[in-house]
Amino acid sequence: MTDLETRAPGRPGVLRRAAPALLGYATVRALGLLALALWSAARDKSAYTLLTARWDSLWYTRVAELGYGYEVRLPNGDVHSNLAFFPLLPWLERLGAAVTPLSFADAGFVVSLLASLAAAWGIFAVAEHVYGRRPAVCAVLLWAVLPVGIVQSMAYSESLFTALAAWSLYAVLTGRWVVAGTLAALAGLTRPVGLAVTAAVWVAAIAAFGRSRSEGAPDGAHGPESAPGDGARRALGVLLAPLGAAGYVLWVGHRTGKGPLGYLDVQAGWRNGFDGGLAFARFTAEKFTSFPSALAGVGLVVGVALLVRLYVACVRQRQPLALLVYAGIVTLLALCASSYFGSKPRLLLPAFPLLLPLALALARLRTSRSAPVVGAVAVASAVYGAFWLNGSGPP
Repeated sequence: MTDLETRAPGRPGVLRRAAPALLGYATVRALGLLALALWSAARDKSAYTLLTARWDSLWYTRVAELGYGYEVRLPNGDVHSNLAFFPLLPWLERLGAAVTPLSFADAGFVVSLLASLAAAWGIFAVAEHVYGRRPAVCAVLLWAVLPVGIVQSMAYSESLFTALAAWSLYAVLTGRWVVAGTLAALAGLTRPVGLAVTAAVWVAAIAAFGRSRSEGAPDGAHGPESAPGDGARRALGVLLAPLGAAGYVLWVGHRTGKGPLGYLDVQAGWRNGFDGGLAFARFTAEKFTSFPSALAGVGLVVGVALLVRLYVACVRQRQPLALLVYAGIVTLLALCASSYFGSKPRLLLPAFPLLLPLALALARLRTSRSAPVVGAVAVASAVYGAFWLNGSGPP
């Protein structure tokens, strides 16, 4: 593989290398949608409505249709404002509805489907760059078969965010700093956790600058990421990365008249915040007060322990610093937020670097052994996703 091929993700050769992963991903997602359609039909529900017009999907389409300013006041005094939802997905929904016959909800569904494929390709690109093609295919399949993988096909922002994050990280790994900063800024316009992408760009840029200084050469004189003028491009990427999130948060502060912290007040109206995991710990502890719920408590403890173990494995396998910073912050924010606890699994969806140790282990198996394992997990994931969305929600 030439350096040019490695640094040009849009080249046909790169797409051909990713084709098996993308085909496998599309097959898993189609299986999930089929299971959802069959389960929903049996319950006399609309699978498409569950994907596009419930829970957060409704809030995004209201932003696309009506703009910001809509809020719901609950009997307990809480205020749910649509200012809590970052604007990139609604902007794309509005654009899709403007240039096609699609409704805002339809456009959101199309954006999510396309973004999920872009995310799968981005995950492949990152994993292939670090570990090679076979582990990269496995990483994409593992992301597809996650128990809450059905969210990747919903008119939610997780797929769009993961696509932007993955390609930004790939740009960091290949020294394309302006691209990395631009995609990080767009990720920051998609979800609050966009700060994880910004932090990854910043830390990687600082580390690259440190390496160039330690080599005793002018910045940008050595290594695959050190073309002439690379220092200036790196600095520009660092400056671009936070602009999306910072711009929206400052705008919300101006809109609410509460200054830079106005967005935190908006989130407080949804009872969202960062408490270091205290609320989640209390929620878990309460599960052990009776026998049936104690099983759920055990499951939560095991799940958190697994996440920690996977992150430790990422460190031991010497993943690039940008991936470690990104996955660490996404995981920390998901577990330590005082938000609705049922949403935590989907909040972890973008933390795809945690899957790389599992992808390496899966890649070591013969295809005759790994294929049945992935197939069985894909079926289980499809059934669980159908059951989950037909429940009380929200996911």
